[in-house]
Amino acid sequence: MRYSPSAGKHTEHTVERVKKRRASELKWGQRRFRKATAGYRGFPRPKPSGEKPTKRVNLVFRCTETGKGHSPAGKRAKKFELIDK
Repeated sequence: MRYSPSAGKHTEHTVERVKKRRASELKWGQRRFRKATAGYRGFPRPKPSGEKPTKRVNLVFRCTETGKGHSPAGKRAKKFELIDK
């Protein structure tokens, strides 16, 4: 059971894991980054070193009543597994 914004109440949802889509080049943060790295300036901040111990898990919750999907902010997890009940 989860709140569905399309139905306006708590309903049953199905859960699926999805890959994150490519970030838009037109967003302000990306435009600022491109401006900062353009020319001979190079990287504007220290480059991150090493791998992170966890990955973000992106989920889509789909309402069984309306069929609309919505995704909350990704949570970090070392291991993630979906189990049927």
